[in-house]
Amino acid sequence: MARLISDFFHGNLFKGDKGVWMIYFFLCMISLVEVYSASSRMTFNSETHWGPLISQAGFLLLGLVLILFIHRIPCKWFMLVPFILFPVAVLLLLIAIMGWGGGQLNDTNRWIKIFGVSFQPSEVAKAALIMSSAVVLAKTQTEKVVKRRGKERIIVGAMKGKRYMAFAVVGTMACIVCGLIFIDNISTAAMLFLVIVLMMFIAHVPMDLMLKGALGLALVGGMYLAMLLTFPSLPGGKRVATMRARVERMMSRSKEDHVANKEEDKYRKLFDDKNSQTTYASIAIANSNVVGVGPGNSVQRDFLQHAESDFIFAIIVEELGIFGAIFVLFLYLTLLIRCGRIAQKCRRFFPAYLVLGFGIMMVLQALTNMGVAVGLLPVTGQTLPLISKGGTSILIISCYIGVILSVSRYAEEAQYYNSEIQPATTQGETKEYLTDGTMA
Repeated sequence: MARLISDFFHGNLFKGDKGVWMIYFFLCMISLVEVYSASSRMTFNSETHWGPLISQAGFLLLGLVLILFIHRIPCKWFMLVPFILFPVAVLLLLIAIMGWGGGQLNDTNRWIKIFGVSFQPSEVAKAALIMSSAVVLAKTQTEKVVKRRGKERIIVGAMKGKRYMAFAVVGTMACIVCGLIFIDNISTAAMLFLVIVLMMFIAHVPMDLMLKGALGLALVGGMYLAMLLTFPSLPGGKRVATMRARVERMMSRSKEDHVANKEEDKYRKLFDDKNSQTTYASIAIANSNVVGVGPGNSVQRDFLQHAESDFIFAIIVEELGIFGAIFVLFLYLTLLIRCGRIAQKCRRFFPAYLVLGFGIMMVLQALTNMGVAVGLLPVTGQTLPLISKGGTSILIISCYIGVILSVSRYAEEAQYYNSEIQPATTQGETKEYLTDGTMA
């Protein structure tokens, strides 16, 4: 703390990639404005005018404190975190699934209450699985010299020891965590599994193993889904039925809409409880008239449920117009690009895979939220990272940002002290330097 205070007065408080810092502060500013504007329903129900804004500002401030601490931790220390965090995350998921957490909502057990504080164990599990996968993929990297077209080429991949080691370990961890999350949150499980698959692809896990695993998982998953549709009482059955209904509504709005004879029947079905969220979100986007109605002037916030969280992007479009929406999308895509550049600068695999995993997770969640708001995807309940109102999600995303900044500090220092590429030294990791100093 004394070091942070000293750096504050010396203007050296914010270290790491400046681009990531700028994106973070822009997202926080948008969050404060839009959450305050979109929380009119909450303000009306609670009769506290400044309550939602104070709550959001408090979580963002606490998240900033987390970032300031985490981004000063040497990134190699993060290799120790999964050994504690992964079993804790699995235990928390089991507690939530069994209903022992006391946080049931909408017939799901996604929440756990500890000392009156509610949080989603799936958010902790996402961080645990990504960090654990980064460790395994980094430790199983090796180099192999092959001849192609008469020339020798160095191939880097996750093949140290037995060829299937990385695939087996990472795949098993992903199936355990994503399987537990799937029972009460299908969209989160699917996104997390996709992130892990992309991490394995980037780490050059043998493609034939990944294809065989995908076919096997599709076969087993298809059989289990068929059982869930037949016997909804099985674990995950309710969520599968809910997701099926949402997809059907998105695709056709139900058969009755197509055969309805009266116009009033069509409009009534558009605004019923099942379709009202997507309908009001579409109206909010249509009200923008390209340029937007201006911050704080949204009309549909008074009718749209979860306007401050799941559908906040629709409010952003309504108030800030198409240019505001493009700017928000630009921020997330730029964050992913910055993560990619940070990974390229890393001279070891673990920090590179770690920053890519967190970056892909955040951007994929943001794109999913936007897709739901504009009607391209069925309702998933995913929030817009760092913008939507929330507690657990803001703090966990802040930890992601802190880790990314820590890795960026490591990458910058490595470039500064190693302007010329030095011979590789393992230092506890498998040959984690490449011959040309760049990531494969």
